Amino acid sequence: MNIEHIIGLGVAGNFAHHLEQAGELEDFKDVVTEEANAPKGIFPFYLPKSEGFLGLYSIGSDTLTLPDYEANAQVEPEIAVLFDIVYDEAYRIIDLVAQKFTAFNDCTIRKEGAKKISEKKSWGYNSKGIGHQWIEIDKFEKGGIMDHYHLCSFVKRDGVLHPYGVDAPLPGYSYFYGKLKNWLIEKMNTQEDFGPLENIAQHLKDGNYPEQAFISIGATAYAEFGENNYLQSGDEIYVIAYDGRVDEGNLLPSPTKVIVHQHVE
Repeated sequence: MNIEHIIGLGVAGNFAHHLEQAGELEDFKDVVTEEANAPKGIFPFYLPKSEGFLGLYSIGSDTLTLPDYEANAQVEPEIAVLFDIVYDEAYRIIDLVAQKFTAFNDCTIRKEGAKKISEKKSWGYNSKGIGHQWIEIDKFEKGGIMDHYHLCSFVKRDGVLHPYGVDAPLPGYSYFYGKLKNWLIEKMNTQEDFGPLENIAQHLKDGNYPEQAFISIGATAYAEFGENNYLQSGDEIYVIAYDGRVDEGNLLPSPTKVIVHQHVE
């Protein structure tokens, strides 16, 4: 599926301990949330109609290209959901309809002095990675197919496979299903340009109110290797979404497993 014409958004802080491990908790010190475990906000990583750096299509498939400077890049293993956007007459979002999901590498550089999250999210072609297939969502609520899926990730370095993120069931997200959808709708309508966050409603307006959004819903916590090792040229990345009823969290392909596999250059 070609998502080159679909706005790309991400959720910050939707999994326990990720922001602390990534060294980004300080960025959100002035962001107030309604609940202690609530995500911190939404950020753009791809704006198809933008003339700025976020207008460059940065999502690759087989290759992850590191910046030509020391970037301290880390895999961010995520689930990404394709939503249909429903607006009212005033172009406020009134519903998001989940259609399908895939595995996603929201690779991020730990850039000192970045004022916005988006400045760490896209630096050129092949900054990100997307799964080789999509899983249709029967219903975005408890009792649906996503109940059974897990997310895990690995980096192979010098022939040795290392767990990079923890193996996490998707219902382990802090906000998921209806709670996440309602939060997304509110933030996409009301989030202001403040601190590391941006006005998402303005981005939607500038994009002529897109009919769909590709939203990565948050990165898992890191395993020991992932927390302590940045990516290097020659690494191989695997981000895997698998059905725990029939699959194992290994590298073997199956019809019910989605894998991001990238070689780092």
